[in-house]
Amino acid sequence: MLPSVVIERRVEWPDTDAAGHYHHATVVRWVEAAEAVLLRRLGLSHLFGSTPRVRFEADYRARLWFGEAVRTELRVTKVGTSSLRYAFTVHGEEGAEAATGRMVIAHSAARATGAAPWPAEVREVLTKAGPQAPELIADERENTRGGAPCA
Repeated sequence: MLPSVVIERRVEWPDTDAAGHYHHATVVRWVEAAEAVLLRRLGLSHLFGSTPRVRFEADYRARLWFGEAVRTELRVTKVGTSSLRYAFTVHGEEGAEAATGRMVIAHSAARATGAAPWPAEVREVLTKAGPQAPELIADERENTRGGAPCA
């Protein structure tokens, strides 16, 4: 029953590099956006600023292009005493796996010099919340009227 979430985003123009496909650092942004959605859904927004990244690794498997819809799935895979391990998968519009990897965070106060154990109530949520509802791209047809964007 470990938490997970899926978010959808589009490859935006600033996400691309000179080759015309997504830049590798964009995956970090999508993963962190998924983490923000997950923490808000779990009622753990207060953790922002106290969960530094201690490891991030990614394998890039396919190109994603400007305008393409992208799904990022983020899963909690392990809750340690003072750390948390995520796994992620990024898929393009055709469902092809574009990137996979993992991220490890530590629980540490903003100005602390080391990690601290998760509070009991946080640990309870992080180990039992289960999958959360996805955050999907709004149906773009709802934002148009007669072919022109709504004001």
